Amino acid sequence: MFPGSRLDLQIFEQRYLDMISRCMRDDTGFGICLLREGDEVVGEEGRQTIHRTGTYCTVIDWDQLENGLLGITVEGMAKLRITDCWQGDSGVLEATVRFSELDRLGKKAIPLDEAYAALVGLLQSLEKHALVEQKKLSINYDDLWELGWRLGEFIPMAVDQKQQLLDLDDPWERISVIEQLVADLAGDY
Repeated sequence: MFPGSRLDLQIFEQRYLDMISRCMRDDTGFGICLLREGDEVVGEEGRQTIHRTGTYCTVIDWDQLENGLLGITVEGMAKLRITDCWQGDSGVLEATVRFSELDRLGKKAIPLDEAYAALVGLLQSLEKHALVEQKKLSINYDDLWELGWRLGEFIPMAVDQKQQLLDLDDPWERISVIEQLVADLAGDY
C-alpha cells in the first residue's frame, strides 16, 4: 500500500474489530505492512513477521457486508518505518514508527516533464480499469510522487516488487525502477 492508495478490507477477527473501533472512536489510523512470514489469521501458536516499511492509513468508509462482516475502506496517508515491533496483549502487532516527511499525502508536488509522458499515459489507461475506477481516486498526473505511487499500486507485479518500490525513499529512483519494470513487461509481449 502506498500513500493515496485505497484498500477494501473485511474485518472478522476480534482483535482487529477492537482495533478498528478504537481507531474510529479516537479518529486515528493504523499501519499496514506486508507479511514476511506467518498467516494473516494467527492461531494460538502462530507468529507473524512483517516488513519494516509500511503505510499509515485511515478508515474513510465502513459498512456491514452481506456476509455479516465489517467492511472498511482505508486510504494510505504516509509511509512509515518500524523501529521496534511487538505483539500487544490484544494479539495485534504494535510498533514504534517513524513517519516519512516526504513520502506522504499533502507534500508539495514534484512537477513532471515530457520525459514521463509515456508513464503518465500508462497510468491514465490503467485508471480506466473497472477495479481501479471503483476506488474513485483523484490522481494528480503532474506529480512525480503520485505517478510512482499509483504505478507501483496498479502495475501487475509480485508483492515483493511492490514492497521494494515502497522501501525506496527517492521518487526519481522509484520511477526509474518502474520504467525498467514496464520495459521488462513490454519485452515479454
